[in-house]
Amino acid sequence: MRKIFYGFFLLLSFNTFSQSKEKLSEAAPETAAVSEERLRRIDKLLKEAIENNKMTGASALVARNGKIIYYKAFGYDDRENKKPLKRDAIYRIASQTKAITSVAVMMLYEEGKFLLDDPVSNYLHSFKNAQVLDKFNPKDTSYTTVPAKREVTIRDLLTHTSGIGYAQIGSEESNAIYFKNNVAAGLGSGRKLLAEDMQTLGSLPLMHQPGEKFTYGLNTDVLGYLVETLSGIPLDSFFRTRIFEPLGMYDTYFYLPPAKYSRLVNVYIPDSTGTLKKAPAVINVNGPIHVDYPKLPGSYFSGGGGLSSTLLDYAVFLQMMLNGGEYNGKRILSRNAVRMMTMNQIGDINLFNDKFGLGFEVRTEKGSAESPVREGSFSWGGAFSTSYWVDPKEKIIGLFFKQLWGGDPSGNTTEKFPVLVYQALTD
Repeated sequence: MRKIFYGFFLLLSFNTFSQSKEKLSEAAPETAAVSEERLRRIDKLLKEAIENNKMTGASALVARNGKIIYYKAFGYDDRENKKPLKRDAIYRIASQTKAITSVAVMMLYEEGKFLLDDPVSNYLHSFKNAQVLDKFNPKDTSYTTVPAKREVTIRDLLTHTSGIGYAQIGSEESNAIYFKNNVAAGLGSGRKLLAEDMQTLGSLPLMHQPGEKFTYGLNTDVLGYLVETLSGIPLDSFFRTRIFEPLGMYDTYFYLPPAKYSRLVNVYIPDSTGTLKKAPAVINVNGPIHVDYPKLPGSYFSGGGGLSSTLLDYAVFLQMMLNGGEYNGKRILSRNAVRMMTMNQIGDINLFNDKFGLGFEVRTEKGSAESPVREGSFSWGGAFSTSYWVDPKEKIIGLFFKQLWGGDPSGNTTEKFPVLVYQALTD
């Protein structure tokens, strides 16, 4: 009897392990213990939001146990010209770039290039002898500083606790100081080089002492520059050869090839009444952001926000993380690197009711009381209204992509989407 039990246990373990390494494939929801009938509630939610002019179009993908059990597009890419949105549409994923850059950093960490608590100035010398903002005069943007109590580390950058702020979309102080020094958020920076802005950034004051607070900022752009410095190749080349090609992510780029321009989704922006209009060519956000930057020639590879991608490509990336660093026979990271990235790395500092790992928000027990997404899940999103989460306990990947800027009038569809995914589980 004991032999039979152990034999069954080994067989179950083997099946679970081998299944977790599967390549994503479409399947009927019931094969993943999900009700197809109850999943149709997602259709109703999105169709009603489009009919009520709360959004022009949206795409969603859900995978469970390596099986894509929901993958649909609704509404329009170009509403004025009645161009329907398709499943293979390419979206500006903005800050979803951060997860990919963080993986690239951890790949180099696993090659022994550095330790996480090394000062970043060991490798990027402009960050030596950092200063911290003390007093700021908004009238003329002058400021005074005090010395940092310690060096900024690579771990600080991965957790957004370095004190580096954001350009254009950050605080009043960081917006003003970075603008005056010609440091931008990285969207549509054109023919500049990442190294130029990052070297300048290293000489500018931190917004607070390293390690004391979570401040969302240009940390991951600095990490992109670190990848370039340690690997000796541009960030786009590293992504392509070390991540995208091994995983089969052939629709993810900083700058799209012309043959794929027509698949880039149009951005919509609400006017003063909340009515959605097609965004102008340039949005002024404490400086210009060229909306169609993925179609422009460029050499600036923003590790914090520059990529465009598809639902399926990004789902493959997330499945690699869910698999413990491997996908379709290609290992990108070790399972322990994935563990480190998806656990609390900020100690007692809070991110709302959750925590932050190395590149991802991490759901806590307290945070899991707010929605069905379970403790230990990891997630993030992008400024053009894209979002994702991965639930290792339920083996779920969820992605919900729109292209809206300047507010989302779509009636909390982003928050409702995971509710409708979990209510469809049957096991």
